[in-house]
Amino acid sequence: MEYFLDALRKYANFEGRASRKSFWMYWLIYVIASYAIGFIDVLIGSGGIIAGLVWLALLLPSISLNVRRLHDINRSGWWLLLPIIPIIGVIVLLLFYVSKSVNEGNRFGPSDDTNGRRPTNNPSQPNENY
Repeated sequence: MEYFLDALRKYANFEGRASRKSFWMYWLIYVIASYAIGFIDVLIGSGGIIAGLVWLALLLPSISLNVRRLHDINRSGWWLLLPIIPIIGVIVLLLFYVSKSVNEGNRFGPSDDTNGRRPTNNPSQPNENY
């Protein structure tokens, strides 16, 4: 849930990078929440209004996370327009999303985190992530 909330906090931040783990955890929670909201939508018979509003509310955070993920593999955010090319564009973009992060800094800044692990906030606990 931390990764989902982090993406929402950075909803209009198109700069920087997003790790592979933070990207896929966001989308996992997004899909689960979408199914739950769709189920509730059917139960109360709102005709998809609630699901549409949630989709609209999460549109900008989703786009910004996709751009930051592309930055993490040293690609411009303009690559997000690749699905305009039927079938092949979606496949190539999916391959970009699953590709390994550039560990060292790139033109978009330092890495979001190391291998998808977050540092601990507890000073009494040794931080073995870095």
